[in-house]
Amino acid sequence: MSTFPGRFSGRRAVITGGASGLGLRAARRIAEEGGEVSLWDANPLALQEARAILPGAHAVCVNVGDYHAVVDAARQSHVALGKIDILLNCAGITGATVPIQDFPVENWLEVMDVNLNGLFYCCRQITPLMSARGYGRVVNISSVAGKEGNPNASAYSASKAGVIALTKSLGKELAKSGVLVNCVTPTAFESPILSQLPQSQIDYMRSRIPMGRLGEVAEVAAMVCWLASEECSFSTAATFDISGGRTTF
Repeated sequence: MSTFPGRFSGRRAVITGGASGLGLRAARRIAEEGGEVSLWDANPLALQEARAILPGAHAVCVNVGDYHAVVDAARQSHVALGKIDILLNCAGITGATVPIQDFPVENWLEVMDVNLNGLFYCCRQITPLMSARGYGRVVNISSVAGKEGNPNASAYSASKAGVIALTKSLGKELAKSGVLVNCVTPTAFESPILSQLPQSQIDYMRSRIPMGRLGEVAEVAAMVCWLASEECSFSTAATFDISGGRTTF
């Protein structure tokens, strides 16, 4: 995918799940297009490897499901960057792939903590900083599972549906503040999160895509970066589909 030199000149971004997959790809584009980034991730080794790819990146090892850790991470990033213009909420886990009667309660809570509560914590801490400056872009990563539900993935589907609803609510709250809040609902795409799923689940998801293939991380990153840019100026509280035709609503 081509880049747009200078598109993020002077902009500062926090990217959760920023050490791999979509988060890292989006961070690379923002940096290549003139921005500065702070990568948040729970995996210290992955963060180390990401900083080798993006030597100028700020990094914070943080579990977004821990509210107090998010408060501290937001403080660190704000100090390091000087301001925060962009928040990309990419952190997420799949959870178990089992019928609901067999779903481990602790795993359900873990999925909710990372995918939904963590996103809430990040928005709660960072959007007031944006509102105070009169500018901000928040992009939340949901999933087609949040629209349709995937069988044997109740926690993931429910958490991603919550992301869509939170986006709609927060986008309307901030609509006159200069802070735009949108979410993206990808189908399955080539990323490290697929390693958390059995092949049967991946095959099921591919079978549901009319284009007959998984998405590519670069394709999702392109949409995310547009939403994170000044080019996106009249869309907020919206859901953007990128599913190869699977979900067109």
